[in-house]
Amino acid sequence: MNTITKNIVLTPFNLLYKISPELELKWMFRLKQGYKLNLKDPKTFNEKLQWIKLYDRNEWMPKCCDKYAVREYVTKMGCENTLNTLYWDGTDPDQIPYDELPDQFVIKVTHGSTFNIIVTDKAKLNKNEVKSKLNQWLKAKFIPCYGEWFYGKVPPRIIVEQYLEDGHGNDLYDYKVFCFNGKAKLVDVHSGRYGEHRRNVYDLDWNFLPVHFKYENFEGVEKPEVFDELIATAERLSSEFHHARVDFFIVNNRIYFGEITFTNGAGFDHITPYSFDLEMGSWLELESVKK
Repeated sequence: MNTITKNIVLTPFNLLYKISPELELKWMFRLKQGYKLNLKDPKTFNEKLQWIKLYDRNEWMPKCCDKYAVREYVTKMGCENTLNTLYWDGTDPDQIPYDELPDQFVIKVTHGSTFNIIVTDKAKLNKNEVKSKLNQWLKAKFIPCYGEWFYGKVPPRIIVEQYLEDGHGNDLYDYKVFCFNGKAKLVDVHSGRYGEHRRNVYDLDWNFLPVHFKYENFEGVEKPEVFDELIATAERLSSEFHHARVDFFIVNNRIYFGEITFTNGAGFDHITPYSFDLEMGSWLELESVKK
C-alpha cells in the first residue's frame, strides 16, 4: 500500500491526531500491538518509542531524518570519514548531470526510506521514468497519525551518491546498531533488501538472538572485522539522543554511514517474544516521564 492510499485509509486517525496526539497514538498502538499503551510508566521498547514521539523535541532529530541534512550532524560528530561520496544534490530532476556521473550510482529523495533508484548501468536508464518517480516522491508526505513529527521538517531534496557493492555482485548486508542512551546493545543485520528480505539479531558478543522484529531469519553472517569501529561509531552518533538506530554498510572493511532512525518501525513492529520487547525497554532510560 503506497503512502497516498495509506493516508486515505487512515484519514480518521490523521484527524484525531490533530486533536489529541496522545489519544490517537493510544488507539493506534492498541490496534497494532494488541495491548494498552502506558505513557505514564512505559515498560516495553515500543511503548517508550511512543513516548519519544510525543515528548522528545531534540532539535537535531529533523535534520538527522533527512538523508542530506544528516551529513552535517555526522560531520559535527567527527564521523565524516563514514559518509558516502556525494555526486550531486538539488531539487530539480532535470538538473541531474547524467553525463558527469559514473556508470553506476544511486539516486535518492532525502525524506523517505524507500525513495531510492539504484542504477547499475547508466546506458539502460530511462530518464523520463526517473523524473516521473522523483517528482512524485518529492511531493510525498509522511503519515501524520504515526506521530513521527521529525520527518518532513527539512524540505526534501534529490541526492546522487556512489553505488556501493562488495565486488562480487552480492547484496550488501545492512548493519543496524540499536543504541540506548548512547550505548550499543544489539546489531540487527538485514540481507536481501532488494529481494528476499531477511534479518538476524546479534548481541555485542555476536551471539545470534532467537527473536523476531518483522522479517524471518537467514543463514547467518560472520562478525565483521571492523566490528569494534562499527560499535564505537554508532555510539558516537547516538550520544545526543535517548535512542537511535544507526545503520551502516561495510565495503572492503570500510564503514559507510547509512541513516539514523529514532523510532524503529514507528514503534509498531511486533517484537517476539514479548519478553524481549520488555528487555529492550529496560535498556532505555527516559530522563523524565510525563505523569
